[in-house]
Parts: sequence; C-alpha cells; structure tokens
Amino acid sequence: MLIGEVARRSGVSARMLRHYDALGLVRPTGRTVGGYREYSAEDVRRIFHVESLRSLGLSLHQVAQALRDPAFTPAALVGDLIRWTQERLERERELLERLRAIDAAAPAGWQDVLRVVELMQGLDSPHAARRQQAVLARQDDVPVPAELLAKAVLAEPDPVVSGALRWALARTDDAGVTTLAAAVRDGDPEVRRRAARALADLAELPAAAAALEDALQDPDPAVRRPAALALGRRGATAAVPVLVGMVVDGVNDVDAAEVLGALSGAPDSADRVLAALTGELDAPDADSATRIRLTQALVELPATGTAVREVLNRLSRDDDPAVARVAAAFAGLLDERS
Repeated sequence: MLIGEVARRSGVSARMLRHYDALGLVRPTGRTVGGYREYSAEDVRRIFHVESLRSLGLSLHQVAQALRDPAFTPAALVGDLIRWTQERLERERELLERLRAIDAAAPAGWQDVLRVVELMQGLDSPHAARRQQAVLARQDDVPVPAELLAKAVLAEPDPVVSGALRWALARTDDAGVTTLAAAVRDGDPEVRRRAARALADLAELPAAAAALEDALQDPDPAVRRPAALALGRRGATAAVPVLVGMVVDGVNDVDAAEVLGALSGAPDSADRVLAALTGELDAPDADSATRIRLTQALVELPATGTAVREVLNRLSRDDDPAVARVAAAFAGLLDERS
C-alpha cells in the first residue's frame, strides 16, 4: 500500500508517517519504481503498535525504545506512566483550584486577579515567614476567597502562620466555614485539630457552632478542647464534660475553669457544673495535683449559694493534707469576700 492509502486506513496522517520513517520507527518495506513508499501488512501492524503505545502517553523516543529493545519490560514503563499521569492530574487539580479561587474572589480587573495570585503564591512558599507576610500584607480592598484561606489553615503546620491565617479568615464572610466543617470529620487528626481551632474563632456563626458541637465527640482531646472553650463561652452546657476533663488533665485548666465559672452563672447549668467537678474530686483514682486543680476550679463558680462553701468545708477536712490546706484557704477567702 502506498502512503496515502495507509494514511486513510490507519488514521495517521501522511506527514506523521514520513516523520515515523525519518525517526526509524516505521520504515516502509519497499519502494515503487517511482520511489514512493510502499508499506507491507507487517508495516501497517507496526504503525498500529506505535499508535497504541502513544495513546498511553509515551513519547516517540519511548515508543522507539519499547519496539527496539527485545529485553524491554512493559511493567516498569507502565508504572512510570501511572506516576506521571498522577502527577499531571495533581497539577491540573491545583490549577483548577487556583482558577476557582480567583473566580470566587469576583475580581473587578486584572490587578485584583494578580493580587489573588500573589497571595496564593505566597501561601505556597516553603518559608513560614513568607507565608505569614503574604497573609498580613494583603489589602482590605482586595476580596480574598474565604475557602482559599480555610484550605491554607488546614494545611499550615506553623502555629504562628496558622494564627495569622485564622485572623484573616475571621475577617471574611462565612464561606470558609463549609470547608472547615467538612475537615472536622477528616481522617487525619492534625487536620481536625486545625479545623477545630479555626472554627473556634468563628463560633458566633451558626454553621461553625454546629461543627464545633460535632467536634466535642472527637476521640482526639486536642480537637475537643478548643471546641469546648468556644462553645462554653457561648453558654453551651454540652461543653461541660470536656471542660472538666481539661481541668483534670491540667491542659488549659485555668481557661477551662473560667469558662465553667461563666457557665455556672445560669441556674440551669450551675448544678451540672458543680456535680461534674465534685464527681471528679471524689474519683478514687484522682491524685493530689488533680484534686487541687479541681478545688481551684470550684472557686471560679458563683459563691452566692452555700453549695460551693459546703464542698470547700468538706475538703478542708480531707485526708490529703495538700488538698485540705488549699480548700481551707479558699473557704476563708470566700468568707472574707462575703
């Protein structure tokens, strides 16, 4: 068959067939009297082999190597193709996210587009100082998609930069809450921790508060704690068990005690807080340091009634001398105040 007929049957252009010939990929077996390329059936089969390998993403050089080397093993090449394809897809996903972020910013002109791109490039920097500068240097008149900041918060390992990102996110609308709320259920505990800390800064938003309530049930205490502090400050009694647990564990126990004291200002939650604290005080496995922290937390509760004084008076006669001294001192302090 002459080159024109081969091109029609194979779907490969005559120009590409000549290129294959020049590269040595597919050389026609014969020539006509007039010097035209003449392809045999075996040549046509080789053309289809070349096209099949190219359809997998191989370069012409790789195709030539595969067809020329009898020891060539396809398994290694297919593995490389899978890796290259995954990398290409990841680059395309990143590009798609960037385009969506720019579109969400609703830029008024190319200058706004360039500013958003500059922010994204800054957030991608391997240097924490550069990422922080990109957040703090942004101009208030340039709209920044909240979702972009939310995703940056979830990926940021540096606590200083994370704080700057949460500050910037709190100044935007509530569009980033959806991303953060979904991250509270992420399989990576570090992502859940970052999401909970960011949502705590947005707790006044109903969607953020709902996500924080879910976070109270998280198996990771580092996720539960910021959620409990934020919700407790908003009067949510569901946070009481986690807050009391923070006092027991000695993690942000002063903050937790203050929030418990504020919660106890409401009559419907005062008894619950007192019962939770006294329950831990009477726990058989509670050590001296833990019981002292719990006693200190008791003093944060409103002392207008007799319940707190009764507990402190009982503790002042405790078998643990350290607990007894602390309780007696606090009982005396409350008497002086009254």
